[in-house]
Amino acid sequence: MASSLRYFPSSLLLLIAAVSLLASPATSQTCKSQTFGTTTFANCADLPALGAFLHYTYDSSAAPYPTLTLAFVAPPASPDGWVAWALNPRGSGMVGSQALVAFRETSGSAVVKTYNITSYLSIAESPISYEVLSKQAEFSGGVMTIFATLRMPATKGDVELNQVWQVGASVRNGVPAAHAFGADNFISTGTLRLESTAVAAPPRASTGSTAPPPARSNRNVAPSPARSSENVAPSPARSSGKVAPSPAGSSGNVAPPPTRSSGTVPPPPLASSRVNAPPPAPMRESGNDSSCSMIYGGGFRLYGILVLLGVFFSF
Repeated sequence: MASSLRYFPSSLLLLIAAVSLLASPATSQTCKSQTFGTTTFANCADLPALGAFLHYTYDSSAAPYPTLTLAFVAPPASPDGWVAWALNPRGSGMVGSQALVAFRETSGSAVVKTYNITSYLSIAESPISYEVLSKQAEFSGGVMTIFATLRMPATKGDVELNQVWQVGASVRNGVPAAHAFGADNFISTGTLRLESTAVAAPPRASTGSTAPPPARSNRNVAPSPARSSENVAPSPARSSGKVAPSPAGSSGNVAPPPTRSSGTVPPPPLASSRVNAPPPAPMRESGNDSSCSMIYGGGFRLYGILVLLGVFFSF
């Protein structure tokens, strides 16, 4: 009796160690310790039931609509069972859920199918209200992983959605069978908060809307000094050749006249020669005066001779 009591503690320790080794690998991990090769996610959560984890990235800046990229990790209830993760836009339960369900086919490959859950009695593969851009499933070490990218509705600010997850033990004719109704199966619901700043906009998008570099703006805004001086006023050399020089006091302030008006004005030398030349009229007048004086002088002489002859004959 004493010997059995002596070895009881060591036997108990061995039993606890064996149970811990047989436990599912997913239950002994946290989301931060899980990796997916080169694929990374902005957020992760240890879900409170069924040993499940959710990794996700919400890109609110994706065009034309935001996207939700996720990895759901959970052990099925049996190796031939299934796992499911869903969003419910109308409630918090399973009915109305838009579900992604993963299981292994008879060939052993894992697949993901979509289901619009309308009742608890039966389900059938069908499209869901969220557009599925990609989906894939992996089964390894007794754990099933669902990879998917969903296109989300356009919204402003943060988004809160109802999420539901579940596991089952069997698949019959390609259709997941009903899950168990244990305590964890009833509490596998929660709220998923998607923050609009989960994925920042790339820097190039903000710099593309800014003004062009200063060098280009300087060339487009104002011409160089050399071009502006040529367009505003002609050089002094050209204007001095066409316009008569002005007095020294006013030449610096008066702009030269246009070239067209200077071409129509007669040259200054010709105008000055016509003004200074003697007029021909005085020459004609001087000739007439001399002839008249000669006539008047001859008349007086003839009249004197006649008077003298009259006097002579009177005696």
